[in-house]
Order: sequence, then C-alpha cells, then structure tokens
Amino acid sequence: MVLLSAICVQKPLLAFQHAKLAFEKELIESGLTYSIVRPTAFFKSLSGQVDRVRRGKPFLTFGDGTMTACKPISNSDLGEYLADCLEDENRHDRVLPIGGPGEAVTPRQQGEHLFKLLGRKPHFKQIPVRLLDAVAWGLGTVGRVAPALADKAELARIARYYATESMLVLNPATGHYDASATPSTGTETLFDYYARLIADEASVERGDHAVF
Repeated sequence: MVLLSAICVQKPLLAFQHAKLAFEKELIESGLTYSIVRPTAFFKSLSGQVDRVRRGKPFLTFGDGTMTACKPISNSDLGEYLADCLEDENRHDRVLPIGGPGEAVTPRQQGEHLFKLLGRKPHFKQIPVRLLDAVAWGLGTVGRVAPALADKAELARIARYYATESMLVLNPATGHYDASATPSTGTETLFDYYARLIADEASVERGDHAVF
C-alpha cells in the first residue's frame, strides 16, 4: 500500500496530524508492504495569491515572509513518485519525505518572483502572527457554546501552524528544519508553475481551501 501522508506530521500539534499518524501506525503494524509518502507542499497551496498580485494588490506574508520555507512539488512529479513506490523495493516499508526540485523557498521569495514575472515592483503587506493567535483564541472561546465557530477556531490554528512551521525535514537532534536533508524529485519548480499560470497555460483549483 502506498499512503499519501504529509510532512507536517513530524511535529503534530493539530487534530488532523494526530489522525494521520494514527493511520500511519496502523499501516506499519498491519503486515502489509507499505510506502508512506510525506510531501512537503503542493503548488496549489502556494498559488492562492497569483490572481490578487495580478490585480495590483500586495503579496501577503505572515511576519516578514522569511520564517518558513518549503520545497514545493507538482502534482505530476508527486504522482510519478507515488506510482514508482509500487515497484521500487528501496521505497518499501519506509516513511519517505519528498519535495520538488531546486532550493527551498520562503513566502518572501515566492512573492518576489511573482512580481518579477509580472514586471512589477515588489509590494508586500505583513500580517502579524499574533493576529492568528487572537483569532484562534477568540473563536475557541466562543466555540464552546457555538460548535460551528469551534471548527473555525481549528482552521485558525491550522493557519497559524503553516505560518510558523517550515515544510521540510525536521532534524530530531537539533529540532530545526533542514532543507539539505529534504529529498527532491521531479523536474517542475514552483516558479515554472507560476510562469505557466501567468501565461494562462495552467490553472489552479483550490475550492474550499482558498484563503486569499
């Protein structure tokens, strides 16, 4: 069995991360041959601001946009990696973190490249991380009597997690994220994808996951 998991389970602070780890544990103990694949970040998750930047709006970052980094991977490169797990015995009975090609990139670098592709001067707007803390706390407090708001509080906690944690391999010895220890695969970079989006040669469908 090839399981698509997520690299964020290395530091589980959220309910869905504990659920993913529980399933990983069940699979490992099942006796089945398995490959547990933990990708870093998906292109669609990092493309929500392309349209707003094209419309002349600033690129939003939490803090200065340099506190986190990731090695994004395309759907096609990830799909090929998953399929190869079926026959590559070196990937059997292993937990496999995986990112896309190239260096790790920060949100700040993502924004800078978007402006460069559009031929515009960089324009950023910083969102304080403490604002997410306040929103999560407020919704969590009200959510004790209004379950719908409790769900929104969890979404705020998820947003806070991704605003402050890198999607890279976590070095257990140092407690720091390590880009050099994060494996890479594939051929398409996030910036290649941005170029295709701007040229209207690709589209991104985020559905309910849209934020910006």
